[in-house]
Parts: sequence; C-alpha cells; structure tokens
Amino acid sequence: MTAPDPRPVLVASDLDRTLIYSAAALGLTVPDERAPRLLCVEVYRSRPLSYLTEAAAALLAELARHAVFVPTTTRTREQYRRIRLPGPTPSYAICANGGHLLVDGESDPGWHARVRRALAADCASLEEVRARMLAAADPGWLLKERVAEDLFAYLVVDRERLPDTWVKELADWAGPRGWTVSLQGRKVYAVPRPLTKSAAVAEVADRTGARHVLAAGDSLLDADLLLAADTAWRPGHGELADLGWGAPHVTALPECGVAAGERVLREMLLHTRGC
Repeated sequence: MTAPDPRPVLVASDLDRTLIYSAAALGLTVPDERAPRLLCVEVYRSRPLSYLTEAAAALLAELARHAVFVPTTTRTREQYRRIRLPGPTPSYAICANGGHLLVDGESDPGWHARVRRALAADCASLEEVRARMLAAADPGWLLKERVAEDLFAYLVVDRERLPDTWVKELADWAGPRGWTVSLQGRKVYAVPRPLTKSAAVAEVADRTGARHVLAAGDSLLDADLLLAADTAWRPGHGELADLGWGAPHVTALPECGVAAGERVLREMLLHTRGC
C-alpha cells in the first residue's frame, strides 16, 4: 500500500470579485427572501465593505485545514489587513501583485529585495510611467490616481468617457519599457512585467514543498497565476470571462457574483481532498 504524500496542497486565490465581494458586486439574482446569508469580512471607515456567503465561509475554514491557503491579491498590505477571513490566519499572503510576501503577517525583506532588483534591472522607473499616464489622461474622465506600495500605478476612470484607444496607446508605449497596462472595471493599471502573483506563489510553493498548486482569479492580473497553477478556476464574470480567456487546466465556472466565490471554494475543497 502506497503511503500518503505528506507534501501539502497549496491554494492561491485572488480575493476581490473571486472570493469576496462588495455590495455592488454581489450579483444576486434571486428574490430577496431566497438570497444567501452573507458574512461581512471587511469594514472600511466604520462601514461594511466586503462579503462572502456563510456557506463560502464554512468552506474556506475547512479548506484552510486541508491545504496551505494563500490569499493572493493586488491590494496593498494596508488594504489586505482590513480583511478578516474565516478560519485560521494564513501563514502566507501575497500583496501588491507579488511585491510583498507576508509571512505571519510581516513582509519578507529578502523577497521584497529580490523584487526590487528585478524591477530596477528590467523596467523603466515608476516615476516615468506615472508621469506618462498623468500627462496623457484627461481630467474629464480621470477620477483618481494612485501609487500602490511604490511598485505600480493605477487610475480610476469614468469608463463611459474613456476613449476607446487610450489604454492600447498607453500599453504600446509601456510595453518596450517593461510594463503592462490593463483596464479592469474602472481602473487602468500599469504594472512592471516582472511583478507577478505567480512568482510569489512559486516562492511559497518552494518553501512549503507543495505537491500541487490550485488557483483562482477573475482579472487580467490573475492570468499568470492561473497559467502557473496545476489546476485553476475562474468565475463567470470579470475581465477573463469577458475575453473568453482560458487554458486546458483552467475551469470556466458559469456562476457570477458571490455565488462564484462559493463555487470556487467548493471545487477547491473537493480537489484538495482528491489530491
């Protein structure tokens, strides 16, 4: 009889619009009296902000007992720390699209130094890219501009007023300089090409000796994470769904909104038990 493999399964999941949802993103389609019970997992400025279903909360707590669960987000560390997920506090978390690897809540300085060296060697500076973004933006549709962790930049825009060609023109300029540009919802992101979720997840997999990596995500910034996983899922909403993006090992789920988060966790738990 073959002994069970002691190496863990690693589960790396995006958070916003994959596992947790704002009120506007819940996507509830059933009558109010049949709506699922919701658990608030994030409060911002004393107001509830993000939710998952109570069923999803139970699934996540169970999943964390069977696998190494790694929240994997583009959020800054400050934004991530507002989230209180059910189950044990993850030993590892990935913030700023891979720029920070948190170990027991603290950024790993060695990992962050490696990221900084890669960006300095291969990419134009954040200052140059940010200046280009702002110079090309029109105050008529630019709502906000932000720099995240001194690693990447994004604009919050009025989608209806944003010119159809603007993002592509910025991407054409940024590409030769080692940066990628993507439009996700109301945000235009400019991210250095070496700054990826998949690189940070590979580091955690190496440290934990994981035998299998599961992943989930909904946006263009999650594509590298899903491609690098052994098995992955994407919801029926989001930029990847809008593009019809897929890969042989990535399951495109039909569910949208908060129901998709519950389905992702259910599938991950079933797969973890079968690994």
